[in-house]
Amino acid sequence: MRYLLIALGAAFTVIGLVGIFLPLLPTTPLLLLAAACFARASTTFYNALLNHRVLGPPIRQWRETRSISSRAKASAIFMIGVTFGVSIVGFVPTIAGKVVVALVGLALIIYLVRLPGGSKT
Repeated sequence: MRYLLIALGAAFTVIGLVGIFLPLLPTTPLLLLAAACFARASTTFYNALLNHRVLGPPIRQWRETRSISSRAKASAIFMIGVTFGVSIVGFVPTIAGKVVVALVGLALIIYLVRLPGGSKT
């Protein structure tokens, strides 16, 4: 079971890293899953993830305050607007598809707006 959790933690970390560049992949939730797997299987990997210069702060902030930084929230909302807008205008051919994509984007933005915003960057 320990090796399975380590493998899952590693997979969630890699997919979360990809999510930094692809706005439809939720980076922070995947990193939180990775941290949960590592916490149960390997304190070494868990501590490495939480102490990572880039990946650690959002995980620690979520665990401590259940919030994301205002900067991360604004960046996510901007990227959702851009990517969903480009998709609607340039790639989704039907009106029904455009409406569905717009509603998904709107739901994501509403979710992000409702999350508490911390002052950490």
